[in-house]
Amino acid sequence: MGHTVNSIVVNAPYEDVFDTSNNIERWTELFGDEYVKADVLSHEGNRIEFRLTDKDGNSWTSFRLLYKEHNFAYAQKNESTFPFKHMKIIWLYTPVEEGIQMTWIQDFEMDPKFEKFTDEQIVGFVNEHSQHNLKIFKKVIEGEVKN
Repeated sequence: MGHTVNSIVVNAPYEDVFDTSNNIERWTELFGDEYVKADVLSHEGNRIEFRLTDKDGNSWTSFRLLYKEHNFAYAQKNESTFPFKHMKIIWLYTPVEEGIQMTWIQDFEMDPKFEKFTDEQIVGFVNEHSQHNLKIFKKVIEGEVKN
């Protein structure tokens, strides 16, 4: 079982941070080159169903629950996608003096057939990747607020 927690402070109003970071269609920009397509399939109330496609052509569907009034969002994949048995994500938005601290908490389990890397190595990759992506979110959101 893998568990990661990564944070960054975005110097922007809460509304901008929450709304931009949860705009699925912008994830091709916000996640760097991770996704080539991000399509919203449905949006009813606080629930968004969406499909992501990576640069290798792999795609999957997920759902996201937005709790803007409580400063968090929850997401998980609808189906297992190798090498993950499951992936669950919580994004927290905490007001701090410098802006909004955005924290990504990820819990995941690797498929037992995946033997290329250890769980510890995967946690390291997820942490590194999350830090890289959080910096992109920060740059984009702060850039838009200043313009």
